[in-house]
Amino acid sequence: MRNIIVLGKRELMSYFYSPLAYVIMTAFLLCTGFFFYNILREAKDADTLRYILGFVSFISMIISPMITMRLLAEEKKAGTLEMLMTAPITETEVVLTKYLSALVFFITLTVPTFAYAALLFKWGNPDGGAIISGYVGLFCLTGVFLIIGLFVSSFTSNQVIAVIIAFVILIILWVFGWWAQFMPAPWKNILGYIGFNEHLESFGKGLLDSRDIVYCLSMIVFFIFMSVRVLESRRWK
Repeated sequence: MRNIIVLGKRELMSYFYSPLAYVIMTAFLLCTGFFFYNILREAKDADTLRYILGFVSFISMIISPMITMRLLAEEKKAGTLEMLMTAPITETEVVLTKYLSALVFFITLTVPTFAYAALLFKWGNPDGGAIISGYVGLFCLTGVFLIIGLFVSSFTSNQVIAVIIAFVILIILWVFGWWAQFMPAPWKNILGYIGFNEHLESFGKGLLDSRDIVYCLSMIVFFIFMSVRVLESRRWK
């Protein structure tokens, strides 16, 4: 745990020293702010934030590869990954540190959006439970996006390639959910569960279904396991 905390601080600081982080933050806040303003103006609904969180989930899918592209790819390119592997730290600790730092950075991005909820509570009577559920769902689903991006970053030293491959994988999983609508059973249920659409819609409505939570946790654990295996394989090369 001590190694994770120490390395985690270093990773978080590296995010805020990067100009790209501020580009991502600015773009994220502009997109969510614009969407919030327009939806609220048109719908005039106190539960507007539920729709916004669904939109933010989609935005997080787009920016996640950019958040994770440098995590391991940069270490490999700079040659510092080998040095890190010789330190008294396990591959699991390295992966968890990188992953948690990316997740904390994303959560930091969403903090300004709490102001939207504050405005709705000031001028309306929104469903607080749905808002909390929506944020929990957003963080769970983004956790899946980030671990997939980290996994891709573990087997390439090129950050551009890491972004492209991670984005393609995420889009494919999103398309699976769309294809499921046109598939006969049992493929409809299988693809619908594997894809993101069903879970995006569920979380966007402010619903916390156990199936969605199990899906997110299963995906996160699986890709953490795969990322650790990739790093372990480097010791034998």
